[in-house]
Amino acid sequence: MSQFDVAVIGSGPGGYVAAIRCAQLGFKTAIIEKYSVLGGTCLNVGCIPSKALLSSSHHYHDAVAHFEEHGIEVGKVKLNLEKMIGRKQAVVDQTTGGIKFLMDKNKITVFEGVGSFEDATHVKVTKNDGSSETIEAKYSIIATGSKPSNLPFISLDKERVITSTEALKLKEVPKHLVIIGGGVIGIELGQVYLRLGAQVSVVEFMDRIIPGMDASLSKELTKVLKKQGMKFYTSHKVKSVTRKGKAVTVEAETPKGEILSLEGDYCLVSVGRRPYTDGLNAEKAGVKVTDRGQIEINNHLQTSASNIYAIGDVVRGAMLAHKAEEEGVMVAEILAGQKPHIDYNLIPGVVYTWPEVAAVGKTEEQLKEEGVAFKSGSFPFKALGRARAGGDTDGFVKILTDAKTDEVLGVHMIGPRCADLIAEAVTAMEFRASAEDISRMSHAHPTFAEAIKEAALAATDNRALHV
Repeated sequence: MSQFDVAVIGSGPGGYVAAIRCAQLGFKTAIIEKYSVLGGTCLNVGCIPSKALLSSSHHYHDAVAHFEEHGIEVGKVKLNLEKMIGRKQAVVDQTTGGIKFLMDKNKITVFEGVGSFEDATHVKVTKNDGSSETIEAKYSIIATGSKPSNLPFISLDKERVITSTEALKLKEVPKHLVIIGGGVIGIELGQVYLRLGAQVSVVEFMDRIIPGMDASLSKELTKVLKKQGMKFYTSHKVKSVTRKGKAVTVEAETPKGEILSLEGDYCLVSVGRRPYTDGLNAEKAGVKVTDRGQIEINNHLQTSASNIYAIGDVVRGAMLAHKAEEEGVMVAEILAGQKPHIDYNLIPGVVYTWPEVAAVGKTEEQLKEEGVAFKSGSFPFKALGRARAGGDTDGFVKILTDAKTDEVLGVHMIGPRCADLIAEAVTAMEFRASAEDISRMSHAHPTFAEAIKEAALAATDNRALHV
């Protein structure tokens, strides 16, 4: 029987990063992955392929809608969806190959198969052909991730009624794509097909899309996407989804209690994700699972079995790849006797539509709820030379600060390159900067980042310069 210091179950961003950090710290490490490729949801059917399609569809839409105004005349632009999907797959293959290289480089033993606990120190790996082997590990890290959720009355046939996994490899552009759920995944994939020519309707139970983010971001994104042609039905409760041949009918209850019927040729069910622990046999190792399917952990990511830890989507908190990575590093360093910490308030959230949406820290709604006196400063991108030069003038940056101390409590932005700009806000908040601190930093001109400086000036003393 092979013996290891640490066995990691699952090779998504949390698992493989945990394994690398364990190896760096001198632990003999194994990683167990049920699929033949490493990288988990994020690399194979999540973050990476969706960004590849968002990028390709952005280029296509630019060519159709915006090239001419830049003085570029290209004639009739033609879409080759098969080639676009093929490029996405090539990006994925390259990335998963990169993970395999990192496993070899760090001398991490990879086992292909489903990992299940025999007891707290033995993990059985069952391969696809039914054969199995058991390994012994002093410590284990559960990083089994999540799967798309569904509503109990919806039957997913994965042909016309689909999840995000199938939406990444459609053979045709839908004529009318009905999306159930206005969260990050639904909106991103909706924009991909909207750009490629589909009619897109989003049905959302809450009163706004991206409900977890600051309301001002939701409002602006709704406005911009409506302008692009997306239709929204918020505060609508889906009652049924039925398929006849190529037609899918979604019926939903309106806020007035009437029934709205939408007919499309595809329906994307995007109602969140659930932790995945199928086949793990957690109870055999003495690991408690909550009634929501999450692995129970303490503040050190330790489960009810003291030598077993859990990270990422399978535990509480935001289901984000970078949160899982931070947790993976944290566990490895705890095992090595170090004292790492994670400030969950400073983990940014991003929506990769165009304009991009990004946020870190507290929302206005949260500060009001907590009774914190705050100031707010906003700055629109349309007032920036760089945004006008590139034709990306939608959106704004909003900075929320403590009314007494001027400390930055939250930064919310929607606009060009916000996914990258948010890092400045995270850095500032990590060092407990005030809005005035940010406003006194020199920002290169002309850049999109100047919007952060101007918003900081607005938050400090309502003294933005360019508006």
